[in-house]
Amino acid sequence: MRYLPHTSEDITTMLRKVGLNSLDALFSMIPEECRRTADLNLPEPLSEWELNAHMDALAGSMAVSPQYKSFLGSGSYDHYIPEAVNHLLSRSEVYTAYTPYQPEISQGTLQTIYEYQTLITRLLGMEVTNASLYDGASSLAEALLMAIRTTRRNKVAISRLIHPLYRRVVQTYLAPTGCEVVELPYLPNGRTDLTGLDKLDDLAAVAVQSPNFFGCVEDLKNIGEKVHADGKTLFVTCFTEPLAYGMFKSPGSCGADIACGEGQSLGIPRSFGGPGLGVFATKNKYVRNMPGRLIGQTTDKNGKRGFVLTLATREQHIRREKATSNICSNQGLCATAAIMYMAFVGGTGFRELAALNRDKAHYLKGELQKAGFVISFDSPTFNEFVVEFPTGFEATYDRLLEKKIVAGLPLVPYFPELDNHYVFCVTETSSKADMDALIKEVQS
Repeated sequence: MRYLPHTSEDITTMLRKVGLNSLDALFSMIPEECRRTADLNLPEPLSEWELNAHMDALAGSMAVSPQYKSFLGSGSYDHYIPEAVNHLLSRSEVYTAYTPYQPEISQGTLQTIYEYQTLITRLLGMEVTNASLYDGASSLAEALLMAIRTTRRNKVAISRLIHPLYRRVVQTYLAPTGCEVVELPYLPNGRTDLTGLDKLDDLAAVAVQSPNFFGCVEDLKNIGEKVHADGKTLFVTCFTEPLAYGMFKSPGSCGADIACGEGQSLGIPRSFGGPGLGVFATKNKYVRNMPGRLIGQTTDKNGKRGFVLTLATREQHIRREKATSNICSNQGLCATAAIMYMAFVGGTGFRELAALNRDKAHYLKGELQKAGFVISFDSPTFNEFVVEFPTGFEATYDRLLEKKIVAGLPLVPYFPELDNHYVFCVTETSSKADMDALIKEVQS
């Protein structure tokens, strides 16, 4: 069955209009070897109830379904979302709001973005936040491109402990520019090795993630001082778990020039992999090189508070060659979810949640140690940590999966030298009973 809206009469009329007598003639410029000649191998169509049953079965087979006790994190976290957030997001005036192409008549959307910018700026200790980007990976890539524009240098250094998929996105973004990307190795304690920085000249930026992919907390203050010794290099901090800043010093207080990362933890469900929320903040002096858009507060002719599109240095508003990025929109609905989440949780609740995440993770870490397993790195951690298991743990891992327990993320696909090492994540949604069940199973 072909899902094409055009009838034979429609096609004939269109072909006649362009002076052709067949579809083959229309596509004659496409080489023969590039054309599909056989039908797609698709199953027969399903009824609505058959499709619903099929999708339910697929969802139930995935380790992020509620039936599974998952200790996965690594960039996507299972946090409790207040029901009020879900309720308000389901209101039509919220979920139908799109990017403000005519901003001045979109006051509700502009105010929402303004509130988002305000809360993120406070959370990260920065001076200005944009209206959001697509996800944490694109935020990091845009941050490095911004540093290159600002410093007019063409080399960046990024920690190998930044999320591996983020690093791949950075390579993709920067490859066409000809800019060099240097990866900094890691130390035995699970932190970034900065000794090689002294040998790197003319760096546009140094990027570090904290907590990093191993869950270890980096010494951002010390790193910032080392980076800024150059006088021109920008210090970029990245994160996948913003809840950590309910406990640790903000990037801004540690000297970050740009703070970026993933905002999924802020009221956004994992949803089998997306969408995410790209968070991006910087200092005022770099705002002209910031990607995306910026909403400002003003007053109208009657003295009433209003909101305007203050900055939009993107290709839809100005000449393409003058645009800071090709970011065409922002994650408006996800940003709205984030401000609702932060507003409902509040400052005190945010700090309490951070402490709960840390305490529960430390409990599991301690119990695994008591059970005889090795905690791979001795640096401070938040809600993630790495455990080394004996050779052959793969069989135990598969057995646990059959019992609907996901025993962390194996590191070997991303760090081949770390065979039998797994990243564990614990959030407020992990109960003591779940953790004790995991301990019992890995010991058996």
